[in-house]
Amino acid sequence: MSVNKRLLEQKSNQELEKYVEIGNRFVPQANLYAYEILKSRGREFTEEETERLMSLVNQNKKSNEIIIHKNHKKSADLIYLSGALGIVNLIWSYETLDDGMNIFIALVSLALLFGIGYLVSKGTEWVKYLLLVILSLGLLGFPFLIANLKNEPFVGIINIVQTVLQIWALVLLFKIPKLEKQ
Repeated sequence: MSVNKRLLEQKSNQELEKYVEIGNRFVPQANLYAYEILKSRGREFTEEETERLMSLVNQNKKSNEIIIHKNHKKSADLIYLSGALGIVNLIWSYETLDDGMNIFIALVSLALLFGIGYLVSKGTEWVKYLLLVILSLGLLGFPFLIANLKNEPFVGIINIVQTVLQIWALVLLFKIPKLEKQ
């Protein structure tokens, strides 16, 4: 939630004092802006008041931080590796890209995979469920994967390695412990 400093600047000192009172219900950013405005207007704050307002802002920043677990990084790397293998697979079997629709599907698939990797690297929690659904749907095509292994062994092996990498990434994501809110 953003706070408009200009709106606060239009308020009187008496109204701004409500923002810096103990136990107010305003967001910490509004408290900080009110503090800065009052200070610029000549209001003297005690060291105790200044410390209280600064600690309130710091607590808010800590509560809004996204903690990125080491498994996020490992999973993202595995997903990126899977995407790179997908590019190798496309290069190896370039004859399948014979029309615009196949090229479009290949590019969207790769973009989705790299996008998931990016979201995982940023610690996005819900993306593991998306990966689970997509991977489950992909496993429905396992018979085609086996047939592909017989027809094109190199491409089939790459597909199996990609599947294993994605399953490994998913397992790592689900092994991340839930953080308890204080």
